[in-house]
Amino acid sequence: MTFSRQDHETLARILAEAGRREVMPRFRNLAAGEIREKRSATDLVTEADEAAERFISAELARAFPGAALIGEEAVAADPALLERLADAELAFVIDPIDGTLNYASDLPLFAVMAAALVKGEVVAAVIHDPVVADSAMALRGEGAWLAREDGKSRDLKVAPGAAPAEMTGMMSWQYFPEPLRSELPGRMPAFANVSSLRCCGHEYRLAAAGNGHFLLYGRLSPWDHAPGSLIYAEAGGHVRMLDGEPYRPAQPTLGLLCAPDRESWLRTRAILAPSFA
Repeated sequence: MTFSRQDHETLARILAEAGRREVMPRFRNLAAGEIREKRSATDLVTEADEAAERFISAELARAFPGAALIGEEAVAADPALLERLADAELAFVIDPIDGTLNYASDLPLFAVMAAALVKGEVVAAVIHDPVVADSAMALRGEGAWLAREDGKSRDLKVAPGAAPAEMTGMMSWQYFPEPLRSELPGRMPAFANVSSLRCCGHEYRLAAAGNGHFLLYGRLSPWDHAPGSLIYAEAGGHVRMLDGEPYRPAQPTLGLLCAPDRESWLRTRAILAPSFA
């Protein structure tokens, strides 16, 4: 099946409405009992996450009957939902609030995001910033752009390639297994700057707009990376697993690396993960 530009606009509208109705009214208004730990003190879920996912899932079910709906919180309750990702004729992966730790910390740096997949391939993506009400978007084969609430938009384009000492990047080194987890911080000085926003949605948005060169991730939940990987690729970037294989949300291996072009990608991998080179 095809996923049309009109379908894409429907997806973007649903995410923006979830931001307005469910996410922003609860921001900085959560009671203590509305923030809970999942796997650790830095892995949280809030009442806003759950309410936004319920809203998005209900709206997508109405707009796209029969589509598989794979939300972060739904999978936490039923991991078997992930089994539908590879073969569904149409599936949506949903992250109702990416950057929940920031959200729960009253930091206005979080996103509402989703991607559409056809037979396991990402075909459309939206990363919506409900604070400023704009969305980074992409359709496979049609480029990536930033759409504002007033209807204006601009194309997204990754930064030009550069020598490692001139490159900046963002990465979540803490989710890699040992020994790579302990080795990665010592390799950061090879670059001009390496940081983390605790929100991969905004990291992908920044990189796709040319504000940074590379992204490296260890934990690859599909709702975290299916949207951003398409946006970055459609903005002209090179997106591969560390073993050089294309990224497919239903079949991740270890580590996802994004860089402006293949040459930059190879140089970055040689520094950060030389065992894969």
